[in-house]
Amino acid sequence: MRTRLDDFISRISAQRDILDYIAEKQASLPDGPILEIGLGNGRTYSHLRVRFPNRHIIAFDRENGAHGSCRPDDGDVVLGDIKETCLSYTGKRAAIGHADIGTGYPEKDAVIREWLPSRVVAVLAPGGLAVSGLELMHPELEEMQLPASVGKGRYFLYRRR
Repeated sequence: MRTRLDDFISRISAQRDILDYIAEKQASLPDGPILEIGLGNGRTYSHLRVRFPNRHIIAFDRENGAHGSCRPDDGDVVLGDIKETCLSYTGKRAAIGHADIGTGYPEKDAVIREWLPSRVVAVLAPGGLAVSGLELMHPELEEMQLPASVGKGRYFLYRRR
């Protein structure tokens, strides 16, 4: 029987493996910033800073609550309701948009799935990548092959058409 800890480890490992996979191929990415949609405590932000040292990373969340060791500068955090604040970045042509904002509650995640795909498409450059803990169904997003270590449906990778 899988526990919530097992699920967490699986999700975080999949996230790391996809981001590392993308980092190995970053020369093929379009120019533009990386958007961390959901800063949380900053673990993924920290990983992105190390894997993509030459990219500007902008984080979105209700507050800048990241751990002091990986806290973005206030000017690199967009505060407020992500559903609304992402709209202000429409057309910014991001190279990568990473969103790990699922709640684990199917009814709440269904609501997020209604608006998140269109926000991600709006901020990505053509050829930009979307990495998400939730499935993003949108005609402008093409599902990409995952690294072998990531089970289908555990985490998602898309390229904007």
